[in-house]
Amino acid sequence: MIPFTLAALAAASAEVAAEALTNTATTSVDMAGEGLSVLELAMKGGWIMVVLALLSVAGVYIFFERFSVLRGAMKVNPNMLERIHDNLKENDRKSAMMYCQGQDTPVSRILAKGIKDSNLDTASIRQALENNAGLEIATLEKGLPVLSTIAAVAPMLGFLGTVTGMVQAFWQMSNAGNNIDVSLLSSGIYEAMVTTVGGLVVGIMAIFAYNYLVTRVDKVQNLMEANIISFIEIITELRGGNTDPVQD
Repeated sequence: MIPFTLAALAAASAEVAAEALTNTATTSVDMAGEGLSVLELAMKGGWIMVVLALLSVAGVYIFFERFSVLRGAMKVNPNMLERIHDNLKENDRKSAMMYCQGQDTPVSRILAKGIKDSNLDTASIRQALENNAGLEIATLEKGLPVLSTIAAVAPMLGFLGTVTGMVQAFWQMSNAGNNIDVSLLSSGIYEAMVTTVGGLVVGIMAIFAYNYLVTRVDKVQNLMEANIISFIEIITELRGGNTDPVQD
């Protein structure tokens, strides 16, 4: 009798479990069919999502604008140093200057400064070139501090939204008294979770964009240094190894 009872109980338990699984699957399908779009989900994050949206737009603009500038800065005529060498060898600094100015790249502008000061001693020429390179690098890095700030601030705003959302949820819970309903808490919880996700997404994208642009700036800086060294070698060669200033 006891084994029969245990078997009946086990069968009933299995039937209840199967029914629960079926109901869960049905509920999941219904929720999937009524899923929120990304825009609808973002709107539930409140005003902080608006700020995060503005930060993301600013970050995207800075990234593509700086990417375009840095890509142009990497374009250097491979024959530029040879052309400068030939002009200086003929003591035609004016033609060399006009050629560099026509290229209109950071490297060509740096070399134009070196050509202008080519009558100085090589140490002074190198110093002038390095100073000019520093100014060009500062120009190329324009906007990167803003992108770095976005990467740092966006997650903080997301966490702020988490706190304000939970405060709102607890406030609604306290006002509901004994009539607590999940729907009363949903807006605050939505704000808490959505702003966290939004802040992290914007922050992660911004930090990747910032590091990529910094890498591009480093490549341009290495290119400048290589051309400065080559230009100094040209000046030294044309002077026959003499590093003293040239007397006009």
